[in-house]
Amino acid sequence: MLEGVSSNLPIRVAVKPKDTPAPRIEADICVVGAGISGVSAALEAARLGRRVILVDGLPSLGGQAVNSIIGTFCGLFSNAPSRRQLTHGIADDILRDLGAQGSAHVIAGAMTSTVYYDEVALGRWVENAVHKAGIQVVLGAVLRGARLENRRIADLSVATRYGDLSIQATGYVEATGDAALVWQAGLPCRVPDQPIYGSQMVVLENLNEEHKPSPTDYSERLRKKAREYGLVRQDGFAFFFPKRGTAVINMTHVQTPLDAVGASEKALEGKEQADRVVGFLKSEFPGAFGQATVRAYGLPGIRQTRWIVGRHQLTADEVRAGTRFSDAIARTAWPIELHPQPEGYVWEPFGEDHVHYVPMGSLVPADADNVVAAGRCIDGDAAALSSVRVMGPCIAMGAAAAHALDLAGSGSVHAIDLAALLRRVIRNVED
Repeated sequence: MLEGVSSNLPIRVAVKPKDTPAPRIEADICVVGAGISGVSAALEAARLGRRVILVDGLPSLGGQAVNSIIGTFCGLFSNAPSRRQLTHGIADDILRDLGAQGSAHVIAGAMTSTVYYDEVALGRWVENAVHKAGIQVVLGAVLRGARLENRRIADLSVATRYGDLSIQATGYVEATGDAALVWQAGLPCRVPDQPIYGSQMVVLENLNEEHKPSPTDYSERLRKKAREYGLVRQDGFAFFFPKRGTAVINMTHVQTPLDAVGASEKALEGKEQADRVVGFLKSEFPGAFGQATVRAYGLPGIRQTRWIVGRHQLTADEVRAGTRFSDAIARTAWPIELHPQPEGYVWEPFGEDHVHYVPMGSLVPADADNVVAAGRCIDGDAAALSSVRVMGPCIAMGAAAAHALDLAGSGSVHAIDLAALLRRVIRNVED
């Protein structure tokens, strides 16, 4: 016990005041959604000298990359044999810093390249970067409403465990993934006519890497025995983190509805599916997984649910053709990767010279002047979105959103100097 410290701490009785207005905070740019695209937007806006508020419904930063334990950065590189990096900005910083810790490794496949990363290290990188940038963070904040006046979002209302909060900014980045900001503002959105499945990721430890199966081994065994183990999905992967005896498992398909009861129910079903996958791996591949234990379950991984109606809808034909738009702000070579059925998914890879682009017109809601979307809720058809919702182009979209709002100021993002924007983001569009 410390000398001089009393155990009789003073307390008082308090009652919630009636009719007290919600506290208000203000900034130049408010980013709603702290996934990789939102973090990219917030850090870029802060580097431009803007006052930034970063809001997320989770109690931690990093979105799906950290909390759903995706385990891989996809879409950062062109296809073999050149494998050049297509996205820069915070992608450079993450690769440098996590690489120096041994927490990120570039894995070259036959055609595509991915980055395996440690989600704990990435989470701390995001937190440190946001803190050092002086960004005001509001976590555990569920969006209740967005007030639209004269084509501009005037302010937001959010609910937290500490009470309601009002947020006012000159410009807003829609980085929620589900277009929740645009939806709450009463702006039109697109929704798929059939479910697009997400995944319940799980991290396993105590693995033997020397007996690691090949991707073909998993696929062949799953096709033969998925029903025997009660598994919905009949394909999938295990991403072994080099030299750590851990792997991220992606072998489930779970619906991701946009209603509270349905989402909660499917989250529990997803973990049950993950447990069945663990049983399958331990029984069918005992050399690698016989001693496996679960280190962590991620939050439900969401691929595509609802997105904006922009000035331009990116199409699968434009993706396949590698259409170079005059307002291109991001690029990738990632395949069309659509998950429209429970058993498996569509995988449409591209050739070694292929690159496709994201136009600025797909980031801006047609009916609003101070909102720019970034990430998986930009405008596109379902197949096109499946090829650009991955980490690489999402980072580039976040940076472009910050620059567009910086250039627009109190004006319209539809009337910015496009040439100036393209000069700012040129490294994410050209080598």
